[in-house]
Amino acid sequence: MKMLLRHLLSITILPFTVTVLVPVWIARSHGLKPAIGASAGPILVQAGGAALLVLGIVLASASVWHFATEGKGTLAPWDPPRAFVANGPYRYVRNPMISGVFLILFGEAFALLSRPQAVWAACFVALNLVFIPFVEEPQLERRFGEPYREYRMHVRRFLPRLRPWESRVQEGGAPATQNGLPSHKRADEA
Repeated sequence: MKMLLRHLLSITILPFTVTVLVPVWIARSHGLKPAIGASAGPILVQAGGAALLVLGIVLASASVWHFATEGKGTLAPWDPPRAFVANGPYRYVRNPMISGVFLILFGEAFALLSRPQAVWAACFVALNLVFIPFVEEPQLERRFGEPYREYRMHVRRFLPRLRPWESRVQEGGAPATQNGLPSHKRADEA
């Protein structure tokens, strides 16, 4: 029960605020109301927005699940995972939670055909383009050391890999290959 409360608190304070409370405030302050587009173009944009929204929710939810079950922590900086997590969506992208939030925010902007929502989404992306490499990643490197450095070499920050990443060290310490490539090659060199 305590872990559930920790997760609910972190979800409420962080992604819920960013993806629900701020967008609702923006919509109200700009008089935006959900409405179906008047022609095929806007309707297609809205449908794409709905798809991004669903994909973002799935990605963010999977991230929270892996933090809880494998990392034994939450998405919050004040209660981070205690164990290094590199499974599930983390095998494809280093920041699936934030990538999911990006998708949700742009999905909302497209679904509402809202320029102010798109500006909010772009501002949130810009903030994370600074925060993650200059604050979060150095902290992760200090906490998790070599496993995180290896992971960072092979898995991109926001753009997912086509194939899932596998550690170069298998159980028992035997060297492994990375998708058929020698393990010393970086993902972006292949």
